Amino acid sequence: MSFDKMDDVRAAKLAEDELKALPDQVKDELEKHRQQYLSDPEAAHMWDPIAIGTPGGPVTCLLLHHKGRKTGQWRNTALQYYRFNGDILIVASRGGTEEPPVWFLNLEANPDCRIQVGANGSEATARVITGDARKAYWDFISTEQPAQAEYQSRCKRQIPVVALDLPEGVEV
Repeated sequence: MSFDKMDDVRAAKLAEDELKALPDQVKDELEKHRQQYLSDPEAAHMWDPIAIGTPGGPVTCLLLHHKGRKTGQWRNTALQYYRFNGDILIVASRGGTEEPPVWFLNLEANPDCRIQVGANGSEATARVITGDARKAYWDFISTEQPAQAEYQSRCKRQIPVVALDLPEGVEV
């Protein structure tokens, strides 16, 4: 598959589980955003995902620092985040690919992480929202970012919703 952007993936009307990897142009734009977060976190906090073909206007993003499950080395990833029920949430959709994002696999292996929201940072612990609680969280997320519902329809796995719990008394 050699699509350039997610809007091309949408136009192709892929069958569930057909998208195995993100298009290269999407990967390149995500890397540019990550690099911007490293050099200018205030500017990177708001990002317009139209750069990857996802409409809807600018969204809030954070930089997630996570430890590689194989290497033990710290990695970082810029991700859209949501605030709901007092939680900071990220979604392991990876554009609806069947394989979850590497950052999610790393958090499963080691939930201790660090987040940066604009210029503010904190230690955090990742926790997957499960059971009955997940429905309310997912409904909120898919209303805020309709592309997430589209991504879910594209894959067989249930896309994880991850809360990033901060130490008591810390806000970002």
